[in-house]
Amino acid sequence: MKITKANGKAEYEIIENLKKRSAKEDENVTNIVKSIIDGVKTGGDEALREYTARFDGSVPKKICIEKDEIAAYLDLVDNDFRTALINAKNNIYDFHMREVQQSWFTSKPDGSVMGQRIRGLSKVGIYVPGGTAAYPSSVLMSAVPAKIAGVGEIVMVTPPGKDGGPNPNIMAAAAISGVERVFLCGGAQAVAALAYGTDKLPKVDKIVGPGNIFVATAKRLLFGTVDIDMIAGPSEILIVADKSANPAFLAADLMSQAEHDVMASAVLITTSESLAKATVKEIEKQIKYLERSEIIEKALNDYGEIIVCDSVQKALDFANELAPEHLEMCVEDPLRYIGFVDNAGSVFLGNYAPEPVGDYYAGPNHILPTSGTARFFSPLGVDSFVKKSSFIYYTKDAFSAAADDVVTLAETEGLTAHANSIKVRRQ
Repeated sequence: MKITKANGKAEYEIIENLKKRSAKEDENVTNIVKSIIDGVKTGGDEALREYTARFDGSVPKKICIEKDEIAAYLDLVDNDFRTALINAKNNIYDFHMREVQQSWFTSKPDGSVMGQRIRGLSKVGIYVPGGTAAYPSSVLMSAVPAKIAGVGEIVMVTPPGKDGGPNPNIMAAAAISGVERVFLCGGAQAVAALAYGTDKLPKVDKIVGPGNIFVATAKRLLFGTVDIDMIAGPSEILIVADKSANPAFLAADLMSQAEHDVMASAVLITTSESLAKATVKEIEKQIKYLERSEIIEKALNDYGEIIVCDSVQKALDFANELAPEHLEMCVEDPLRYIGFVDNAGSVFLGNYAPEPVGDYYAGPNHILPTSGTARFFSPLGVDSFVKKSSFIYYTKDAFSAAADDVVTLAETEGLTAHANSIKVRRQ
C-alpha cells in the first residue's frame, strides 16, 4: 500500500479518486439490464425461466419454497453455524427494537386533532446473492428489522445452485429470521419480477439487499416502480489510528474489506508514520495465508491508501469528507470522538470492535450507505420498512378561526379553487 503524507491537498485528491471509482457506470451493463427488465415485464414467468437458465445454468423444478419447507433446512446445516445465526439474530433483534416508533396524535384546546399513523409495508422482497458470494448474514439484516416493522409478508429471491436447489446456509437464515417464501431466481430478472409481479412472484412494495452490478443497476432503474433500500457501490473501510493501535489488527481489518471485491477501498489514516510502515509489513506477512489474496492485492493496489496526518482531529475531518461505509476508530479513548463523526455508515470504536463483529453479530445493520452517501443516507433499519400518514380533524369553530389565514395563503399563491374550498364552508 502507498503511504501519503497529508498536506491539505494530497489526501483530498485520494477522495476524488475514490469518488471516480464509485461513479463509474458501464453503459453496456445498463443496456443489458434494461433489456432484461423489459423482457420480464412483458414475458413474466416464462422470461424469468429463460433468464434463469441462461445466467444461472439451471432451472429449479420448483421455483417457490414455502415456509414449512424453509424450516426444514435448519436440520441440514452445521450445529455451530445454526447457533451462531441464532445468537446473531437475537443481537440484531435487540438493537433494532430500539428503533421502533409509535403512531401518535395530539389535540388542541379548540378541538382540532392531528397526528401520524405508522405501519409496516404490505410486502417486501429481499435479494440475497447465491454461489460464491452467498451471505446468510444479509438475510438476518434484511428480514429482522422488516419483521419488527410489521411488514405483512417477507419474500426472498436467491439464485439456484448448479443442482437447481438453494444454498442451505441462506435457507437456514431465512428460517430463523421469519421469511415466508423463497423464490429460486436471481440477477436483474429477479428484481424486475418483484417490481412488476408475475403469476408466480408477488409484486412487492420495496426491494432490499446486496447484489452485483446487474442487481444494483436493476434496482436503480426500477426505483419509482418499487422502493429500494439504496444503490450500493463497492465496499469500503476507513481506519483512523494513533500510535496506540496495533499494526497487526489494522492490516487484518484493511484486508477484511479488500477481500470483498477488486473495487473495494481500504484506507488507513494515522498520526504515526512508524505505525503506517509497520502496517504495510503486516499486510505483506498476513496476505500470504488468505484465500482471496489475489482480490485483496488488486484492491489494495488500486484503491488502498495509508495517509499520515498531524492529529486525530484532522483525520476525522478527512473521515467526514470521505463519508465511509465503515469507520474504525483505533485510538486511545475512542468514545470521546464519537461526537465528532458526522458522516459514516457504521462506526467501530476501539481495538476490539473490528468491522466483522458489527457486520455479523453485534446488532447494528450491515446494509450501509457507500460511495460517500453516508452524508445523507442511513443504514437499513426499522424505518426502512414503514410508511407514515398524517391526519387532521377540525371542529367547525377551529375551521372558522383558521379560515382567513388559509384563504390569504391560497390567494397569494394564485390557487383560487383552494380559497374557494374554504369560502364555501363559510357561506
